[in-house]
Amino acid sequence: MAFDARNVAEAFPPGDFIKEELEARGWRQEDLAEIMGRAPAIISNLINGKQSISLEIASDLAAVFGTTAQLWLNLESAYRLFLGDPVNDTITRKARLFEIAPVKDIIRRGWIQPSKEIDVLEERVFAFLGIISSGEKPKPVFAAKSATTIQNPVQIAWVSRAMGIAPAVQAAKFSEKSFDNALVRLATLQANPEDIRHVPRVLAEGGVRLLVIESLPKGAIDGACFWLDGSSPVIAMSMRYDRIDHFWYILLHECGHIYNRDALNDDPLIDLDLVGDKAVPLSEKSENEKNADLFAVEHLVEKREMENFITRTRPLYSKQKIKNFAARIKVHPAIVLGQLQHRGEVEWNHSREMLVKVRDILTSSALTDGWGHQLPTTP
Repeated sequence: MAFDARNVAEAFPPGDFIKEELEARGWRQEDLAEIMGRAPAIISNLINGKQSISLEIASDLAAVFGTTAQLWLNLESAYRLFLGDPVNDTITRKARLFEIAPVKDIIRRGWIQPSKEIDVLEERVFAFLGIISSGEKPKPVFAAKSATTIQNPVQIAWVSRAMGIAPAVQAAKFSEKSFDNALVRLATLQANPEDIRHVPRVLAEGGVRLLVIESLPKGAIDGACFWLDGSSPVIAMSMRYDRIDHFWYILLHECGHIYNRDALNDDPLIDLDLVGDKAVPLSEKSENEKNADLFAVEHLVEKREMENFITRTRPLYSKQKIKNFAARIKVHPAIVLGQLQHRGEVEWNHSREMLVKVRDILTSSALTDGWGHQLPTTP
């Protein structure tokens, strides 16, 4: 049998050609069913066009009639296209939702309620992202890695959650004086890990709302800064690295954005890979990010103090010397260690016992979404 898949399926289902082959061989449908090991009803449905040819069936037909499986798949596709089978609108709309948001993740986290009705699911996803209609795109956010906008659905979803729950945090009216006072008080909390529980209150009294939101898979977010209005700044942290030096560095980096009024009249500003061995080099960052980095460093360990310590100590950074220096400047030893690691003065595995975990301390007093802390679902 010689088939031309470009012409034979103009008006006829593939079943017509199966029927011709059976007649040419003198076989009945029951014979083909026996050969292929399938129920007679399936063969009947194939011949009558009531059942599509799957890859498995195409392979069986190819073995029976000495053709290729691709030929039968081509016949099936050409016939269905000829019929003009309508595109499944529900699938198309659901695909759109999965393009603009990590739908399964935000349902799993309880950020929206699930629904099998596409109209309802669309409405909930759009409301969560602040989209009025399906033709509108989510707001872009600015990444620390570059000065260009990004459209990462995971990052947009995380920031959208932060923007949605931030009004629930009570805070004083922001002012330059109140924020400066908060920064002075934060400095007194850097030596003792347990004092981190006071951070949300100190920031709130300084006019800044603090949120802790567990990261989404593949989000790579460390923190974010945005303003609800001209006097209501917000800091959101993911705490994906549970160690005291990273906490303080990220927190003060975001404080730097607030101090410099970054994102005041713009979209939320998020920070990716601020810390760790994948941290983005300072030279590759935008001016806003460089300034926030320098702000954080200076409010952790004064540059002059750190330079003097390095000059006196390099290259023999013993644990005791680090602890003595940290005690003198009244910060936790891990903060000094983190600065040394960031500068490349010591390896990342140096004195890891100093890297105290603080996430549970922070989440005991901060508005938290994640790690078992369940906030209300978006309607």
